[in-house]
Amino acid sequence: MGGNNAEFLKEQVADTARSMAAAGLLEAFGHVSSRVAGGFLITSTKPLFEATEADVITVEDGEPVEGPVEAVPLEMPMHAAIYRARPDVGAICRGHPPYAVVWGVTAEPLPLWHGLGGMAGRVVPSHPDIELVKSDGAARSVADSLGEHSALLLAANGCLAVGEDLSEAFTLLWYLEERARVAVQVRMAGLTPTRVRSNVWDRRLQDSAPELVRARQWTQRSFG
Repeated sequence: MGGNNAEFLKEQVADTARSMAAAGLLEAFGHVSSRVAGGFLITSTKPLFEATEADVITVEDGEPVEGPVEAVPLEMPMHAAIYRARPDVGAICRGHPPYAVVWGVTAEPLPLWHGLGGMAGRVVPSHPDIELVKSDGAARSVADSLGEHSALLLAANGCLAVGEDLSEAFTLLWYLEERARVAVQVRMAGLTPTRVRSNVWDRRLQDSAPELVRARQWTQRSFG
């Protein structure tokens, strides 16, 4: 791992953590990670709204080896399992945004009722185990629940989003929360969502990729 590159990535991880705090996507709990050669970088348990590169921990072969290793998140194994299962994933944002938390206490799938919410994926699965993801076995189970999707609700325990890089993971977490907000507010208002055929949604979501480009620019300028 090149020294300068590693320090730059640590700074990016810390920047993303502060952005998540500014965007209201986490509380006292949450973490951000980024894949690097031989492992990944992950934020510590220190408050993320003031995260700096000195608070970022280097993990190699599933073990914290550099940084404030005494403050490694309990759910570090979850990040390791997702990176092992998904070579396409370059970053993970794990948070507790309010509407995703509300929907996560139900047993219902998160509906897709709003086009921009589709940026979080056609389907957002839910992981049913409410325990913290502290063990390798529990972590593998979360990776299985995520599958090939971009976001995952963790029952009674927040959510996560993955991306090719930190900007994408952060943006997808934002739009996962947007999707949950629409679902919760529609229910609260007693509204009946328009029934949309699956093939119509498929056509609508063909625009998600170009929308994501603009959405990434928006989140970077709004919270970066």
